[in-house]
Amino acid sequence: MASDWQRERTRMMSRHTAGCHWPRGGLDHRIADHRAEGGRGEGEEEEEEERKEEEAAGGTGGLRSGARGRRGPLARKAGRWSFLRWIAAGRGGMETPVPWMKTPLSLLFLLFILWILSPSSSQQEPCQTCRSLANNFIKGLERTQRENFGGGNTAWEEEKLAKYANSETRLLEVLEGVCSKSDFACNQLLERSEEHVERWWFHEQQQHPDFFQWLCMDALRLCCPPGTYGPDCHTCPGGVQKPCSGYGQCDGDGTRGGTGLCMCQTGYGGPFCSECGDGYYEAARNDSHLVCAECYRACGRCSGPEDSSCLRCKRGWMLHDRRCIDIDECGTDMAHCRANQFCINTEGSYECRDCAKACIGCMGAGPSRCKKCNKGYRRDGVKCLDMDECAGEAEEPVCNGANEACENTDGGYRCICAEGYVRKEGICEEDKPPDAPEKGFFDDITDDEVVVLQQMFFGAIICALATLAAKGDMVFTAIFIGAVAAMAGYWLSERSDRVLDGFIKGR
Repeated sequence: MASDWQRERTRMMSRHTAGCHWPRGGLDHRIADHRAEGGRGEGEEEEEEERKEEEAAGGTGGLRSGARGRRGPLARKAGRWSFLRWIAAGRGGMETPVPWMKTPLSLLFLLFILWILSPSSSQQEPCQTCRSLANNFIKGLERTQRENFGGGNTAWEEEKLAKYANSETRLLEVLEGVCSKSDFACNQLLERSEEHVERWWFHEQQQHPDFFQWLCMDALRLCCPPGTYGPDCHTCPGGVQKPCSGYGQCDGDGTRGGTGLCMCQTGYGGPFCSECGDGYYEAARNDSHLVCAECYRACGRCSGPEDSSCLRCKRGWMLHDRRCIDIDECGTDMAHCRANQFCINTEGSYECRDCAKACIGCMGAGPSRCKKCNKGYRRDGVKCLDMDECAGEAEEPVCNGANEACENTDGGYRCICAEGYVRKEGICEEDKPPDAPEKGFFDDITDDEVVVLQQMFFGAIICALATLAAKGDMVFTAIFIGAVAAMAGYWLSERSDRVLDGFIKGR
C-alpha cells in the first residue's frame, strides 16, 4: 500500500490537473519531512516500477493521477472542459450539478466563458505568448532548483536532489507559476502544449536543452528563428545576421506571420533600409555602417548639408542652380482659395485667410484691399467704411415706427424704442408702472390708532359690565371689577414702559 504522504501527493496532483490551483504548503512540508527521515514509501517504489514499464513500452511517462494504467492526466483532465465542469459542479470533485446550473442565466455565463477561452479571443501574438510561457518555465526551473533542501545530510540531499530534479513533483511546481490566472492566452496555450511539455521534461531535455526553441519553434511551430518570418520561416531582407541592414524592423521577425517588409528607421529607406531616405544624405559609409544626416530644410534629396547641395526640392520649392527657391503660389494659379479669401505666401506653401467684413472679395487684409464694398459699407477713397444709416446715408429712411429710435452698428443698424418706452409685441409702448392693488380698510391705520381702537373696545366692554353690575348681579359685578383691574394694570404697564423708555433716552 502507498504511504500517507504518497496518497496525499497523488490527491493533490489530481486536483491540480483538474484545472484548479490548490495550496501547496502543507503537502510540501510533509514530503520534505519524509525525505528528511530518509524513508521511502511503497507507493514511490511502485510508481518507479510503473514508469520503467511504460518507458520500456515506448510511453511518455507523463504526470500520473495515482491510479495504475493512467498516463498524462494533465493532458486529459486539465483544460477548458474540466474547468467548466468544475464551475458547473459548484466546487471541484462534485458529480451532481447544483440547481443554479439549470437556469438560462447560467447557460449564458458558460457561453461567455467559452467565448473567452476560444482561440479568437486571444489578443496577444501567439509567438509572444509562447515566448512568455517558456521564459516563465525557465524561471520556475531556477526557482525550484534546490527547493525543499537547505542543510542537514549533504550526501542524502545530493542523492535525493538528483531524483527531485527530474521528478513530476517538480514539474507540477514549475507549471503552477507559468501562467497567471487572468492570462487566458497563456493558460490556453499551456493546455494545448501539455503533452509536449511532458515529453520534453521526461525525454528531450538532454538532446534539446533550449526549451523555447524546442516548444515554440519545433513542436508548436509558433515562432521562427531571429531574422526569419512567415509560416515557412523565410529569411528577412538583408539576411539573418542583420535584417533590414540593421536600420529597420522586419515585419514578422521571429514569428510565423508578417510580410517580411522592412520598416526603416528615420533617415533610412529602400527595400533593405540600406539607403538614405528623402531629406537625408550619406554622411559616412563603410562595409558595415551607414550614417545618414539631414539635408537643408528645402531639399528633398541632397549631397550635403548646405543649401547649395540640393539635388531635388521638396514640394513648394523650385530647383535653381542646386538651390531650392520658394514658389510664390499666390502669384500663380497654384493657390486655391475661396471667393471671400485672400492668399498669403509661406515658405514652401501658402495660407488662405478671410477678407475683412467690409469686403466682397479682396486682394489682402483690411478694408483698404477690398475689390467691392459689402452691404452696409460705402467706398471712401480706397477704403470701405461703415455707412451710418441713422444719419440718412441709407437709400431709404429707417426706423419709422412710432416711438422708435435708430442705433448705428458696424455694417448695419438696429431699431430700438425711445427712452421711456418698451417693445411689446413689436410695438413701442410707454413704460408705465403696474397699477397698485386697492387698499383695504385697515391698510393705512397707524399703531397709535390701533391703541385708541383697543381702548375704545375695552371701554365699551367695561361700560356694559358696569351696567349689568348696577342691577345687583354678583357675577357680573365680579367680572366688572376684574375687567377694571386688568385694564388699569395694562394701562399702567404701558405707561410705565413709556416713562422708563423716556428716562433712558434722557427725555
